[in-house]
This record gives sequence, C-alpha cells and structure tokens, in this order.
Amino acid sequence: MTKDAIVSDEMAKKFATEKESPYTNWVRNEGLEIISAHYIKNLHTVELKPWARRGGNGVYINHEASRTSNDCYVCEIPAGGKLAPQRQLFEEMIYVLDGRGSTTVWNDAGSRITFEWNKGSLFAIPINCWHQHFNGQGSAPARYVAVTNGPSVLNLYDDVDFVFNTEYDFKKRFSGEPDYFANKGEQKGLLLDTNFVADAINLPLISAKERGAGGGHIRFNMAKGSMNSHISQFPVATYKKAHCHGPGAHVIVMSGEGYTLMWPEGEEPKRYEWQEGSMIVPPNLWFHQHFNTGTTPGRYLAFKHEVVSIRNAQGVPKAWISQRIGGDQIDYADEKPLVRQLFTEALAKHNMTPRMEEAYKAELADLPPPRHAAA
Repeated sequence: MTKDAIVSDEMAKKFATEKESPYTNWVRNEGLEIISAHYIKNLHTVELKPWARRGGNGVYINHEASRTSNDCYVCEIPAGGKLAPQRQLFEEMIYVLDGRGSTTVWNDAGSRITFEWNKGSLFAIPINCWHQHFNGQGSAPARYVAVTNGPSVLNLYDDVDFVFNTEYDFKKRFSGEPDYFANKGEQKGLLLDTNFVADAINLPLISAKERGAGGGHIRFNMAKGSMNSHISQFPVATYKKAHCHGPGAHVIVMSGEGYTLMWPEGEEPKRYEWQEGSMIVPPNLWFHQHFNTGTTPGRYLAFKHEVVSIRNAQGVPKAWISQRIGGDQIDYADEKPLVRQLFTEALAKHNMTPRMEEAYKAELADLPPPRHAAA
C-alpha cells in the first residue's frame, strides 16, 4: 500500500458507485469542476469556468477528506456585472479576494438590506435568505472564496429544488435587522460575535500564547450558523506549533510569506509554500505547522465546520492542548530537530535568522511533563 492508500483498479471498481453523490452530481450539472486538492497555490489565479446559472465564473475545491462535511468554491463577478439571485438551505461564509462591490440580502417577509464590501471583507449569508452580489467596479472582475456546508445538505435531501427553492424564513437567523451587516460585534473571550468584518486583513487580534510564537487569534460565529472561522497571525521569523484536527478547515493566507509542513502521523512531512492568496486544506488528522519566512507578520483565515474541532470535556479544542496531557498539539520541546533545521535554512535564504528563543522560553515555564514521565 502506498502512502496515499491507492488500491488496485479491481478493488476500486467494487466501490465505484459510492464515489459519486447527489452533491458531486449537482456540481457537474452546474457545469463546474471539482478540484480535489489540499493545496491551492493562488486563489487569485486558479482557473475558473463559466457558471451560467449564476452569471459569473467559478470552480469548486473539495478535498476527499472533507467532501461530505463542507466545501469551498471560488467565484468571479464580471466587471460591472452581478450574479443571479440565489437562496439555499445551507450556510455560507465569504472572504473577498479581489475588488469591491455590494450584496443585497432579503427574506420572504420583505426585509431587505444592502451592504458594501472590499478586498479583505468577511461575511456570512443567513440561511435560506435570498442574496445577490454586485461588482462595484466596471474595469475589473471581483473575486471571492466561500465555504459552505452544502455537501451535507444536498446529500441529505437529494432534492435540488427543495434545497434552493424552499420558501421559509429562519427568523431567529435573520429578520431584517437594520444593523445586521454593520461593521461591529460583541467580543466574548476569543469569539467575536458579528456578521460582517469590513477589513479582516487589519482586524486587531487577541493574544493566543497557547498556539506559540507570540501569535494573535480571533474566532467568529457569523449569521448564527453552525460553521465557524478564525483568523490567526504570527510574527516575522517565527512559527506556530504543530497540531492536528478533524477534516474541513480551509486555511486561506491573507498576508505574509512562508510555508507549511503537513504529514499524517508516522510519516515524513511534506512542504507547501504559501503567499497571500494561497489555500491549504489539512486532511483528516494530519499534523500541520505554519512557518513565517517573510518580512511581515503572517496572517491567515480558516473557514471550517464544527466537525473540525475535536474538543475535551471543557469544550477546549484538543488542537490547542499539549500532547503531553492528551491533546493534539506538539510542543516545541517535542518537535523533531528537522523542524528547526528547515526553518533556519529557509530564513537564511533571506538573510534572516529565527526569532524563536522567547517562544521556547515561554513554553518551558509551564510545560507539563511528558506523559511517560508520570509518577
């Protein structure tokens, strides 16, 4: 068996009919491709195809590890154009990659709100609300990336008309509040309860030393949905602790330059270079670790489904908890020497050196003993 667990054609044929689903059939009927990848070098330039029903161009990105929980798609609105109105019985979170424009959201009760967005804006569509996106510039297309839980909904009901044409207002989710898409929110610990962030690239973050390297972090729950997202940032010449979690996290680089190491337990790490616009989708329970080798802080957005978060009895994601006490995060003290060697070599190419001593010392101050050293 290879590292990708590829079997013989004879065995694969026995499961061929189970590979397709109502969701994959729907995407094909939309005339679009599904890129099955856990790394996209640049979302700004990934190739799109005409999306006749919506009036723009698009492509779906859905790795095998998350194909039944959530998906990702990139959509482009023509210069001076608009997409067709749509409603859907699944949730959607959107990050604007390029351009500026506006979106109108309305329900069957007649409540209607329009808000404007720019490159770096972040927002969510309330479930089953009609919505329409408009490109506010006549000289260039506008492009966004979105993550939805469409696969699970389409596979559950196997009825496209029901998913996209059901008349029902989820009043607890949206009832036409005038400030629904106002650029504000209530901070609850790491969680910012909001439906719209005008400039997510420069949004102030909260200290998150538990993830290492003096980084900042903020979490979102938008449009009262079951999906969630977060933004993390870490300083120049530093790197974050390795961790693993469930499938479906779509990590979109907002600023900076560097690389990520990813590997399933027991195997050697693979390296993926990133820049602004890159996307990494860690497969189920693959360890991954982000390294900043650029001259500015590295910031990324993670769109994800709750299935990603494997939590302890206190509700804390195990990806934030040391392996030494049963979590899924590797402490700096326990990482392989290769990790520091590769980082030092990568920085040297830019005449830089690691700035990790403070992070190493901070960890040692409250590092739990190894599990095998228990009394």
